[in-house]
Amino acid sequence: MSATAELDPNASNANEAGIDPSPINVDVAIIGGGPAGTTLATLLKKYRPQTSIAIFEREQFPRDHVGESLLPPIGEILDEMGCWEAIEAANFPIKIGATYRWGQSAKLWDFEFIPTENYREEARPRPRTQQSKQLSLQVDRARYDQILLERAREVGVDVRESTAVRSIECDGDRVSRMALADGRTVSARYYIDASGNAAVLRRAMGIGVDLATKLQNIAFWSYWENGEWASQFPGGATRVLIQSIGVGWIWYIPITATRTSIGLVVPSQYYKDGDRSADELYEWALQQNPLVADLIRNATRDGKTQATKDWSFIVDRMSGENWFLVGESGGFADPILSAGMTLTHVGARELAHILAEVLDNPRDERWLKESWGDTQRKRISQHIKFADFWYAANGIFTELQDYTREIARDAGMDLSSAEAFRWLATGGFTTDIPGQVGIGGLDLAGARQTMQRITNTSGNTWQISNYNRFRLRTLGAETIKVPMYVDGKVECAKCYVRGNKRLVLQGFFGILVELIKRERDLVRIMEAVTARCHADGNGINADFYQKQALQALEVMINDGWVEASLDPKRPRITLDTPVEGQIIHTNDDLNRRMAETEA
Repeated sequence: MSATAELDPNASNANEAGIDPSPINVDVAIIGGGPAGTTLATLLKKYRPQTSIAIFEREQFPRDHVGESLLPPIGEILDEMGCWEAIEAANFPIKIGATYRWGQSAKLWDFEFIPTENYREEARPRPRTQQSKQLSLQVDRARYDQILLERAREVGVDVRESTAVRSIECDGDRVSRMALADGRTVSARYYIDASGNAAVLRRAMGIGVDLATKLQNIAFWSYWENGEWASQFPGGATRVLIQSIGVGWIWYIPITATRTSIGLVVPSQYYKDGDRSADELYEWALQQNPLVADLIRNATRDGKTQATKDWSFIVDRMSGENWFLVGESGGFADPILSAGMTLTHVGARELAHILAEVLDNPRDERWLKESWGDTQRKRISQHIKFADFWYAANGIFTELQDYTREIARDAGMDLSSAEAFRWLATGGFTTDIPGQVGIGGLDLAGARQTMQRITNTSGNTWQISNYNRFRLRTLGAETIKVPMYVDGKVECAKCYVRGNKRLVLQGFFGILVELIKRERDLVRIMEAVTARCHADGNGINADFYQKQALQALEVMINDGWVEASLDPKRPRITLDTPVEGQIIHTNDDLNRRMAETEA
């Protein structure tokens, strides 16, 4: 059955506009020139240069966009795209972490990517040093997105701005062709929806959406000139400022030396039930936080208040016969963790590897599509649930432990409220990147310490502290293969699956499975981990290597992949979660300033 979904009825005629009306034929047609589309196009062109790719972007760049706070994994992708130098030359503020006022305590506290005492100023533009790999950026999206779009042009992608898609013609689950607003048609082997909230292809194909959360927020924002930075370090480094104000929260993100993005997120029902306009609510909210009000005392607004709904969602599926959804067209997680751009870049990078493979080897297409789509949906779901936890701790939901029980039940675990709370605190969501432990820039230790901060609790017990002998528990688990994306090639990795639990044998998980098969004693396992670190010769500190291995082992215990026991004659390793640490700690300077401002 054939159908045409009309998207833009205000189409001009190509002949009248003096445009070549002949059809456009390419291997890959991408709707949208934002980070999802340009990351995909640039990397696909890099790894399969003969691929013909066209990007159709309805706007003319540069243009403003929210989503200015990045996480460290994006730097590696920018380097892989060949645009790290151009991004560095733009001199965006270096992001070393975030400062929060959130949860059950009014105190401001910091989350750092590296201990601030270890931070060293580096001349800009920076090369890819070990420090720059651990830090991130806060970017002016108008400039950032334009750099990425120009990079796609440089590598040979046909980039067409001010070119909207008018309609999608489909035959069942297959896209037949697209029609542009100027009357031209586009035919491709694969069609990619990278159009963000517009979701051009997703809507045309009628793909269902699961809201997946009780949160339905709305965001208001504007840009300010000459706002003061709350935290400033040598070399143009700063932190994102996240401030709870009771009815919602405020973001404060310096994106250039003089320009700051300031936004307000509130429940959409709160806004609907109120009597303030968007502009009135925004201005009122900024004055409710004394620190923010003080930072913008001498600043001026640059433009009107903008708004967008900020509802987390996941699509029912990420691909069809000859189409894919990438970036926010396929799902969105609340911005409290600043993970949106990371999810976009990572998903687009992986899709570039998928397409490079299936264009040459279509026999693997079904497996690769299903694996890629399943991974993207799991990642988005994890971030939505972790964001729900943050909001629950901030009073948006009054019964925190009961709500965490709902989160655990959604993940396939029938736990009591107290058990669910402990499960979430010990890292319920730890498959963000295969082989690594963490979510939203936090490793397991950071997630536990953050939980202490936002719930004002302490004394969390690590399971690994109670045991010193370990045995693998893989009996009854299914063994599958999952794709790993390395230098333009798709490689297969072994993965155990039991119920909703997955254990990809990569990174520290792969190392531990290999070691526990040979040795059950914890001390000897950690000695082997240290030897492995030295043998790898990758410059990683052995102490850091050991801590990451212990966190991975903790996850394997909690997820039931390892059976743990205690030999009282052998030593144990005791882990704790300090309230004050090098990575997460109280910000004494800003707390003093807040107190002085309130006085």
